[in-house]
Amino acid sequence: MRIIATKKIFLSSLLLVALTTKMKAQDQNISISQDPKFEQLLNEKRKINTSLTVNDSYKIQIYSGGSENAKKTLTEFKQEFAAIDATIVFNTPNYKVWIGSFKTRIEAERNLANIKDRYKNVLLIKPSK
Repeated sequence: MRIIATKKIFLSSLLLVALTTKMKAQDQNISISQDPKFEQLLNEKRKINTSLTVNDSYKIQIYSGGSENAKKTLTEFKQEFAAIDATIVFNTPNYKVWIGSFKTRIEAERNLANIKDRYKNVLLIKPSK
């Protein structure tokens, strides 16, 4: 009984090896053609991106310090002021929490007055590039 099982395994393996030698991978060359307008569109996008500057808006800095406290401050701020966007910016060696993207200084100062009660060390800033 063992000999028959061994012979079946051997024949199955032999058949498998014989079949795999007949297999071939497909050889195929792929050529990609790109619309010339695509490159033109990319160049226009690059021009727009370089013309956009961070200087166009005012921000309010509500925290400057360590990473963990910055994350905690950001989370707390987003819970309390969901309508105002906020982000963490890293400027060596501090993590800073900046909020808003205000077009005018007056708009930024109005929001600053509301936030000043909750956060102690707030600054109105206009980031440079």
